[in-house]
Amino acid sequence: MSDPSDSSAKISCAKCHVRLQEARVNFRYLKHEMHADVLKCPSCGQVYLSEKMVKDRIVRVELSLEDK
Repeated sequence: MSDPSDSSAKISCAKCHVRLQEARVNFRYLKHEMHADVLKCPSCGQVYLSEKMVKDRIVRVELSLEDK
């Protein structure tokens, strides 16, 4: 998923004031793991999830796992 390539690539970390960089991040939910390319602070590791990603991917994965 290349959501970070849009205008959100200019977002800086609120804590460190460092520009976020694209990174592959693993997510775990209900003992299932997935990964995605998202924006992440290279200093503190804080991750930015765009509203589009949450609505399009995260919610869909949550619903499919909860239905099992």
